Amino acid sequence: MSIFNLLFYGIILILILSIFSSFIFIINQKTAAIIERMGKFHSIRHAGLNFKIPIIDHIVGKLTLKIQQLDILIDTKTKDNVFVKVKISVQFQVIKDKVYEAFYKLDNSHAQITSYIFDVVRAEVPKMRLDDVFERKDHIALVVKGELKGAMLNYGYSIIKALVTDLDPDEQVKHAMNRINTAEREKVAAEYKAEADRIKIVAKAKAEAESKRLQGKGTADQRREIARGILESVEVLNNVGINSQEASALIVVTQHYDTLQSMGENTNTNLILLPNSPGSASDMLNNMITSFNISNQIGENIKKKIKNNNK
Repeated sequence: MSIFNLLFYGIILILILSIFSSFIFIINQKTAAIIERMGKFHSIRHAGLNFKIPIIDHIVGKLTLKIQQLDILIDTKTKDNVFVKVKISVQFQVIKDKVYEAFYKLDNSHAQITSYIFDVVRAEVPKMRLDDVFERKDHIALVVKGELKGAMLNYGYSIIKALVTDLDPDEQVKHAMNRINTAEREKVAAEYKAEADRIKIVAKAKAEAESKRLQGKGTADQRREIARGILESVEVLNNVGINSQEASALIVVTQHYDTLQSMGENTNTNLILLPNSPGSASDMLNNMITSFNISNQIGENIKKKIKNNNK
């Protein structure tokens, strides 16, 4: 076989392969191909090995059936006249049974979706105050999804999810919000501090009141024991033939000397006892007894007058 024959058969083989390859084509997974025959829609082919007639059939386009995401940044104004940038993320997908509508009815799906989102967001956000926009992001997302779902279904697109992913107010507004937040926190901190100080003052007052109560109780107990001791001393002296007045005078004199002795034991004391003569104790007792007798007489006279007036 000559070289010319080999070249001839080679060319024939190449032509056969070329013609065969023009009959078949492969579509990738999650992709749809649109076939037109003589310029007119013929069929939609999906993933796998497919056949077409060369020259007559043409692949005019392909659409992905995967979920797509479109991120849109919108400048709008709130009800309280604050300019804010709203970032919306929309996930959408071509419906497998509506590839024809998606390809022939809509030329630019991204531009169409963007227009609907701008329209919805600029209609909803101006109804809300800035704080409400932050609190009701889910509401805005639901409104966007609901509006898009009905509109894009006619074009063969399904809206999977709509999310408000970011809200960015003007820089001056953010600084003002931070100052307000700081002031609120300082106010709360001041209230907590004032409450803590109040609790401390109340606790201190209660402690002081309890201390005074215990101190008074101790003083009363001390005086009660002193009176009981004096009473016992008078009874002992009465038992040996000393009357109550003499016994009282003896007790006062004894306490007077006990006080002098206590003062003498402490050289650094600043206490001065007036009067400090031995006879002064007896004078003090006589004055006390005289005062008691006069008080008793006055009390008896008052009782008699009240009794006469009642009669």
